[in-house]
Amino acid sequence: MFGFGKRGEAETEAPTETKASAAGRVMAWGGAGRVAWSPRDTVSLTRAGFLGNPVGFRAVRLIAEAAAALPLVMQDAEQRYEVHPLLELLARPNGVQGRAELLEALYGQILLSGNGYVEAVGAAATETGLPIELHVLRSDRMSLVPGQDGWPVAYEYNVGGRKHRFSVGDGVTPVCHIRSFHPQDDHYGFSPIQAAASAIDVHNAASRWSKALLDNAARPSGAIVYRGADGQASMSADQYDRLLSEMETQHQGARNAGRPMLLEGGLDWKPMGFSPSDMEFQKTKEAAAREIALAFGVPPMLLGIPGDATYANYQEANRAFYRLTVLPLASRVVSALADWLSDFQGLRFTLKPDLDQVPALAQERDAQWRRVSDAVFLSIAEKRAILGLPARQDDTDDA
Repeated sequence: MFGFGKRGEAETEAPTETKASAAGRVMAWGGAGRVAWSPRDTVSLTRAGFLGNPVGFRAVRLIAEAAAALPLVMQDAEQRYEVHPLLELLARPNGVQGRAELLEALYGQILLSGNGYVEAVGAAATETGLPIELHVLRSDRMSLVPGQDGWPVAYEYNVGGRKHRFSVGDGVTPVCHIRSFHPQDDHYGFSPIQAAASAIDVHNAASRWSKALLDNAARPSGAIVYRGADGQASMSADQYDRLLSEMETQHQGARNAGRPMLLEGGLDWKPMGFSPSDMEFQKTKEAAAREIALAFGVPPMLLGIPGDATYANYQEANRAFYRLTVLPLASRVVSALADWLSDFQGLRFTLKPDLDQVPALAQERDAQWRRVSDAVFLSIAEKRAILGLPARQDDTDDA
């Protein structure tokens, strides 16, 4: 009933056909293709947007170096300090870095990852209560450990396959975490390079296209067309080798630039140039460069990007760069450092850039000092407060 005992009939049946192709299960699907974006993790973005992109590299260096070079002033409600253990610590934060190197590394980490970490070493071993050394830790190696309530209970630093844990509990936190604003993350910041990731991919792709154009002769200067007699479509091997030899020896290289070419035997020269789409590629690259500069807050004029006329001159662009990008970043970072280091001593003080010593703001500060000085309706104490100076005991209410 089920075919048992029908061996003879089974032997006469044709075998089941199977595909012999190893790729038989693969289906070819044609389409316009999808855009391939680079990964968005910190390491990949740093490699693509800083190590491999001149616009991103220059923007980060320009901001970090300008912010690190700002002169800083330390003061409290009563006085401005010229000499203080904290100023000495910042002047020489560790054995291999000065103040500028430490702050430049900190600003660079914030710009590339949105997070900056500073470690305090040996705070309990000093009479002042301040740390012996300060070190900037790499953001891509640091991870935050949240507790049950969502607040961080520790930081873990992963290097060489080993993890070092910085506990966050009673007392001063050994790590100062400075992060940029991120609307969708409670613990990590959002970096400018993440906002510029798409523009960086476009700019890098345009650079690779230009390099391939040079290497592979994707758009040669011209073509030699062979029109043989009696409908002959191709040259013989000897004719082809002779033509290549003459081209290499007589018409290539700087020594043979401009030498006329003698064509014979049905050869014709067809010059070739860049198509309109090729020319648009350069404009696309420049537009991507401007978007990268916009994400970092650097006027394109300062980066040498053509086609930008937002500012009347270089001086105005430089002033806007300091006022809108460098000073907000530096003020926020050094203020966070001052609050963190104040906890070691238990004393409140402020640390901020000295605007009167910034050359880019000299004209603006002179106008402000003149305007405040000429305000006869203000007392000396009020004038000092407007200028950001601490009050003095001998200040009177006289104008």
